[in-house]
Amino acid sequence: MSEVKKIATRVSYGNALVELGRKHDNLVVLDADLAAATQTAIFKKEFPKRHIDCGIAECNMMGIAAGISTTGKIPFASSFAMFAAGRAFEQVRNSIGYPHLNVKIGATHAGISVGEDGATHQCNEDIALMRTIPGMTIINPSDDVEARAAVEAAYEMEGPVYLRFGRLAVPVINDGPDYKFELGKGVVLKEGKDLTIVATGLCVSEALEAAKKLADDGVDAKVINIHTIKPLDEELIVAAAKETGKVVTVEEHSVIGGLGSAVCDVLSANAPTPVLKIGVQDVFGESGAAVKLLEKYGLDAQGIYKQIKGWIE
Repeated sequence: MSEVKKIATRVSYGNALVELGRKHDNLVVLDADLAAATQTAIFKKEFPKRHIDCGIAECNMMGIAAGISTTGKIPFASSFAMFAAGRAFEQVRNSIGYPHLNVKIGATHAGISVGEDGATHQCNEDIALMRTIPGMTIINPSDDVEARAAVEAAYEMEGPVYLRFGRLAVPVINDGPDYKFELGKGVVLKEGKDLTIVATGLCVSEALEAAKKLADDGVDAKVINIHTIKPLDEELIVAAAKETGKVVTVEEHSVIGGLGSAVCDVLSANAPTPVLKIGVQDVFGESGAAVKLLEKYGLDAQGIYKQIKGWIE
């Protein structure tokens, strides 16, 4: 049996920028002294005149990106999620969100899978922060295929976009001939009748594995991949909730303000349904190997399976 291909979505981000840069002269990439980590160094090597290193000054970088966007160019401002969404929140809100400028934010190293960098760099709050900014589109791709498509879709649309990428290599799961990326539309990866698992980002592949374990116990789970958290595919989620009667959300993010909260907002208004939110349970992360941290915080396939199993029992 061939080994599953794994690629970190931050690498996908770097490669997608190069591909787009070859087709579009108006694409500009900004970074905050982290080009090797965010993978924008790939773009810098091929297009040095279109890459701006702003130094360790993320707030200033967002202001520069805002200014560049008013000239007709399309800037991708890149840094760790903790700095892009956390440190620079005020600039993103007031300089990009408020005037609804055409700036794309490439936020890498999101979630606890940042690993050994520890709690200060493991951003589990960024989706919650970005959801509060009116008009901000939020995309959290699950693999290489989806990440590349997300970067292109962000370039093509008008308005601010927050793109969330990870450090850890993840399985490629969207390589089928029928896969189609569409902003604001979820993807049904597995049909099922007993409950619905709504997952995003790194947790999508783990949720699929958890669904297989549930199937061994006679539980038929529907699995939905939500790559666009804002705007959310409300129609798909409501229909699935009505069909299965139970919903589980899975995310490498705080259970406060992220995908789970967005899903609960929709269901409470349209189809009140019991919901189990699996994610980081209102705690900070810690330093450690990424895979081990996912296990400890119950975000690997086994942990997701155990939490769902305990809930439905």
